[in-house]
Amino acid sequence: MRRVSIFGATGSIGRQTVELLVAQGGPEAVRTVALTGGRNVAELARMALALRAEIAVTAHEDCRDALAAALAGSGIEVAAGPQAVAEAADRPADWVMSAIVGAAGLVPGFRALAHGTTLALANKESLVTAGPLIMAEARRHGARILPVDSEHSAVFQALAGEDTAAVERVIITASGGAFRDWPLDRLAAATVAEASTHPNWAMGQRITIDSASMFNKALELIETREFFGIDPERIEVLVHPESLVHALVGFTDGALMAHVGPPDMRHAIGYALNWPDRRPLPVARLDLAQVGQLTFRAPEPARYPALGLAREVMRAGGLSGAAFNAAKEIALDAFIAGRIGFTAMAGVVEEVLTQLSGQGGLQNAPDCLDTVLEMDRAARARTAGIIAAKG
Repeated sequence: MRRVSIFGATGSIGRQTVELLVAQGGPEAVRTVALTGGRNVAELARMALALRAEIAVTAHEDCRDALAAALAGSGIEVAAGPQAVAEAADRPADWVMSAIVGAAGLVPGFRALAHGTTLALANKESLVTAGPLIMAEARRHGARILPVDSEHSAVFQALAGEDTAAVERVIITASGGAFRDWPLDRLAAATVAEASTHPNWAMGQRITIDSASMFNKALELIETREFFGIDPERIEVLVHPESLVHALVGFTDGALMAHVGPPDMRHAIGYALNWPDRRPLPVARLDLAQVGQLTFRAPEPARYPALGLAREVMRAGGLSGAAFNAAKEIALDAFIAGRIGFTAMAGVVEEVLTQLSGQGGLQNAPDCLDTVLEMDRAARARTAGIIAAKG
């Protein structure tokens, strides 16, 4: 029986992963080793009971008692805190979903690779902050990483059976987010509520805002380079409002291979869950006659400055990705808290990168995970200082 663990079980990706596991037989079909979550302990406990998990872990120490009470008498082990989440990854599993949002997902995913695990990677920050280390660790232990971001799953599927030497370019698509059709002069006054509403996808607040600013696509640009080894100059972004074409791969003979499907993350999750096989999934089947047309346009640099910053990060290499992601996360926190405006986020991130680059060390290749985490902490502190100085 296959052993599975889910890190970030109470988030959008985690919940849908649990849904698919239950639909495919639940505890009669898989042995669930570990489930981790945040403050939604009621949901975490419900999932742990449904899958008969060996251990349930909340990332928050102050939620331990509530989780223990919810699982009292079940025989399911309970733990709490970031260290407990990381230690849960040390428990051998055959298939691990890495769906913790942000840099917090880096350590559990990295530690899970030590078991030769198949890591279903929904945490894009892992490759952005420590791509070379993650890929080297997977090779060292004979582990496999499968992409769960819809765009990278689409590229992965389009490349199935193909010679990667024949790849000329990779195109990842973006919905354009909540403000894709807003006048540019309105963006500075955009509210958190407006940025938290996605036109196509049902996602958590943070990633929905990242979609509006296209910081999520900026991270995905870097992730594409790290995952597939594609030169940055050959990775393109297109705004595709319908969100039906998730990515395209162009080959040296001029052909484009497109992955088309509904905006439903259960497809990418299910593909990683069942790979190398395909199994029926509860997702809508497209009626292209009803869709009628697919539209594409180039992203506007003035509307989406995050894309330009991502390309600078790829050119710089080294620890730039760790600094970029850390600065982005703190700037996003500040926007949600009402301390800076929507368009100020990109400016703050650029200022952090400029300051850290001027001090040296940003271009150094990370030699271990601790080096990445040290840069993450330094960039967070620098970002907080810049935001505080802006008042």
